[in-house]
Amino acid sequence: MITRKTAGEIEIMAEGGRIVGRILKMMEDVVSPGITTSSIEKEAEKLSDHFGIIPAFKGYSGYPSAICVSVNEEVVHGIPSPKRRLREGDIVGLDFGAIHKGFFSDSAVTLPVGRISSRARKLLDVTRAALGWGIQSAVIGNCLGDLGHAVQSYVEGFGYSVVQVFVGHGIGRSLHEDPQVPNFGEPGRGIVFEEGMTVAIEPMVNEGGSSVRVLDDGWTAVTTDGGLSAHFEHSIAVTKDGPRILTLDCGDPKERLS
Repeated sequence: MITRKTAGEIEIMAEGGRIVGRILKMMEDVVSPGITTSSIEKEAEKLSDHFGIIPAFKGYSGYPSAICVSVNEEVVHGIPSPKRRLREGDIVGLDFGAIHKGFFSDSAVTLPVGRISSRARKLLDVTRAALGWGIQSAVIGNCLGDLGHAVQSYVEGFGYSVVQVFVGHGIGRSLHEDPQVPNFGEPGRGIVFEEGMTVAIEPMVNEGGSSVRVLDDGWTAVTTDGGLSAHFEHSIAVTKDGPRILTLDCGDPKERLS
């Protein structure tokens, strides 16, 4: 069942979403060669306390961490570990969500660790741009298939592939609501976007094939062929004025804890 949000509810989601955006922006200064992925999680938890939001992922369906940290060939749902240190040239996906005044927000970025190869940089640039194409398609009267086609055709134009076993989703009073939001599809097919719908759009793009497998931890998904993967995500609201991004950074991204 798809729930359309009121203007007031969308404002609450935007309040929480802006904090999520700020936390992810601040992570750009945290991610560096030598840091452990568990240290990234500790920083996310510290910032969550500072800004007064509840991390949405910890305990969700048994997930053990406050943030997903996925490195290189890890597509999504990577579990932070004190044994995993980032290295110069890695790319790292950070997927983070919050609960604020009873509503959820969800966003993701993939960041370079130090100096990265031109190959990795291109993958990040294309995936970020693909998210933009998806967001632009989330307008009243368009279909989910229009959004999925926009993302897929853009990505495949560069020789990359979109992951199809994981998709975006509706969001609001629950982290995952209807409808599912695939990053692939046919124009004119699927549910029609209406004012008040709120969804998380999140292309996951592989430099090789689209297939993935889940590791023995039951969460971490990796590319089957070992190629790099990137992930970008925003929560958005469908409005009469076009798509509104709810998880943009707000305030001074250099703000630090006292």
